[in-house]
Amino acid sequence: MFIIIANVLTGIVAALHIYFLVLEMFLWDKPMGLRTFRNTPEKAETTKVLAANQGLYNGFLAAGLIWGLLMGGHEGFHVKIFFLTCVIIAGAYGAYSVSRRILYIQAAPALLALVLLHF
Repeated sequence: MFIIIANVLTGIVAALHIYFLVLEMFLWDKPMGLRTFRNTPEKAETTKVLAANQGLYNGFLAAGLIWGLLMGGHEGFHVKIFFLTCVIIAGAYGAYSVSRRILYIQAAPALLALVLLHF
């Protein structure tokens, strides 16, 4: 039962990171991206390339989590642990360096999924 919940949460974390990819790579300087990241159009323009790079990395995290889900079994378990840990570390650093909100939006769901994977 816990593995099902952990896998659902892992899928949600992967979906969130696909959403982050879209926001950072394609919507950074659009109204939705400006609102989400509380940016001005001027700041968004000067940071657009950096945000796209960041979005690409979020895509890699999502791909790794999806890979772990599709792989299943013992090997998939270890892949999920690795990528969930990466998400937690990235979320903790983002909370420290950018906004505390990142801790709750990014790191907390990944931490919950990681804990549930061990039951």
